Amino acid sequence: MADFQTSTHRAKWIFTPEELVGKYKAANQRAIQTLEKYGATLMEVDVDGTISYPEPQVIAKDNADKHSRPKPISIEEEQFMRVFYENKLQEVCKNFHFPHKVQATALIYFKRFYLQWSVMQHHPKNIMLTCIYAACKIEENHVSAEELGKGISQDHQMILNNEMIVYQSLEFDLIVYAPYRSIEGFIDDMEEFCGINDDRLQILQNLLHAAKMEVDKIMLTDAPLLFPPGQLALAALRSANQVHKVVDFERYLRSILSRQSSEHTVSELVEFLNAIDSWARKYKFPSDKDLKHINRKLKSCWGLSSHDESKKRDKKSKHKSKRSSNEVQPVPSHTEM
Repeated sequence: MADFQTSTHRAKWIFTPEELVGKYKAANQRAIQTLEKYGATLMEVDVDGTISYPEPQVIAKDNADKHSRPKPISIEEEQFMRVFYENKLQEVCKNFHFPHKVQATALIYFKRFYLQWSVMQHHPKNIMLTCIYAACKIEENHVSAEELGKGISQDHQMILNNEMIVYQSLEFDLIVYAPYRSIEGFIDDMEEFCGINDDRLQILQNLLHAAKMEVDKIMLTDAPLLFPPGQLALAALRSANQVHKVVDFERYLRSILSRQSSEHTVSELVEFLNAIDSWARKYKFPSDKDLKHINRKLKSCWGLSSHDESKKRDKKSKHKSKRSSNEVQPVPSHTEM
């Protein structure tokens, strides 16, 4: 069985907070440089993974008043867009009744992709759907691109076109570890630790359900890029246990560490769990007003402010169709795409 301790997930995709901030800044800066050079940022992606930069708008750039030029979105605004589409990703997975492992894998793919790129360069809706498609493949819950696209009224060719660029951006590290399986393992362990008999198994099942709901919240933060899945699972279980009061949690942590050759003390582990709780508490979903403002800026950056400009930059008729599907609609309720 694969082991997280020897995985690329642990070796390459767990960062310090400082490293994570640095990656977001670098991706944002690369997009700003593209905007300054080409006057637009949205890239065309072919099915083989090759990308095309926007056509330079030299005359327009030189002659336009600087106040009328597209303004890049900030790092904070990028975060808001990622948060919005990560919520959409969870909604799509739930509507398709995909298992938790597909949802978690797709979310982690999406998070990793935007460590390499800015939302100014690749439409997050397209990347979100492609990440779901890729996660279904790797988790052996295969759904065709046609079926996925039809289910949410999107052009499936867009999903296929973005598939290779997603894999490349993930450096082909497609095996990821999510907290859900760890939660189930801890619940089984708690059953023995607490000596719970068949009559009280429902108590643990309630704790399991509540902990999975807590993990759903944690997965929407940056915590999966900062902490291993076992610690995410323990943080979710501790939060759920504060309501259901199934076990003396610190005593349980001591029991775990005494049975494992852990490099951490109980106080260190508690500190990690507190940090994960902090990420969950400061999580913020953007307001409709914020999203509409960011969408306007993004459309300008993408060069989609007018229908004529959009058509001019389309090189093939299939790209015209894709451009049309990529237009950002006003962001209303949380259930719309």
